[in-house]
Amino acid sequence: MTVFDFFRKAEAAAPQQKASAAGGVIAWQGAGRVAWSPRDTKSLTRTGFAGNPVGFRSVKMIAEAAAALPLVLQDSARRYETHPALTLLKHPNPAQGRAELLEALYGQLLLTGDAYIEAAGADSGLPQELHVLRSDRMSLVPGSDGWPVAYDYAVGGKTHRFHMAQEAPVICHIRNFHPQDDHYGFSPMQAAAQAVDVHNSASRWTKALLDNAARPSGAIVYRGADGQSGLSADQYDRLVSEMEANYQGARNAGRPMLLEGGLDWKPMGFSPSDMEFQKTKDAAAREIALAFGVPPMLLGIQGDATYANYQEANRAFYRLTVLPLAARVTAKLADWIGQHSGERFELKPDLDQVPALAAERDGQWARVSGAEFLTQAEKRVLLGLPALGDAGDE
Repeated sequence: MTVFDFFRKAEAAAPQQKASAAGGVIAWQGAGRVAWSPRDTKSLTRTGFAGNPVGFRSVKMIAEAAAALPLVLQDSARRYETHPALTLLKHPNPAQGRAELLEALYGQLLLTGDAYIEAAGADSGLPQELHVLRSDRMSLVPGSDGWPVAYDYAVGGKTHRFHMAQEAPVICHIRNFHPQDDHYGFSPMQAAAQAVDVHNSASRWTKALLDNAARPSGAIVYRGADGQSGLSADQYDRLVSEMEANYQGARNAGRPMLLEGGLDWKPMGFSPSDMEFQKTKDAAAREIALAFGVPPMLLGIQGDATYANYQEANRAFYRLTVLPLAARVTAKLADWIGQHSGERFELKPDLDQVPALAAERDGQWARVSGAEFLTQAEKRVLLGLPALGDAGDE
């Protein structure tokens, strides 16, 4: 045996090709690869707020509810009915009132994780106006120690720098907690980004199904005569053009199909996975609502039985989502405005005027009022009221 014969035998021992009854069939799957939307602020706002009804309604519900909360301003001695800070919040600028300003503030915080307020005309004392600045146009300028020394606001190809060296900063930056960023906050929209993509894809699939007259596609089987195994190029192009012109879209729903020349139509029904598609969309909607802290029941999402009734869900919405957000933001605003005015006061939501918490607050008032072992000053502290002077204690 020669060396060449040895190599020929090695080639013959190559991996075998297994016999198959479907050897002449080519398997093709059109699922494609998964495509996720960009995760930058503008793209998330476009796809998750402007292009998704669940995200839009979640942000609007929280922002409008938090902006509509009655606010009280008090210090350690008294609660103020009128105060320059309250007047400033009531008329922050010529284009906005208190509700519009706070709704824009909460909306920016929910969508981007950051909210910025500018104090205009704050040379001495309280600012003359307050303006909410778009978060996507702001960038923080850190100093050598990592703390912000300025903020850059870019618009129209120009950049304006707000320096933070003043004793009372001109910019109030409110941000959500971010475990991996010291300068910018983490938005609920970022946490819900994957669920938003799933929900939007499901909506597009449903729209495409409706455009196809709410029927799944079928197959045209060609049974050629005289041994022909396929259509010619001209026949194929003619068939495709006739199908697109006469048998697609809602306006052609139910139109009878005329087939000739050995063509046969084989309808294809919905698969079990297609029938479960709506459940996937509902699950994605619940995940979006969960990321924002909105009970799905309040958004009209079916299949959620977490709360016994609408009133209980609404109370949980205020207690777990709206009030913690409003308390954090108003506390930051009070501290920032106080730096300009030189005062120290507390700005917080008035829980006694929130209709969703009326029954809960009535019960608390009754319990505190019936506690005979407490002084009047202690009762007022428990109810969130300013303490009276020594003459008021019993």
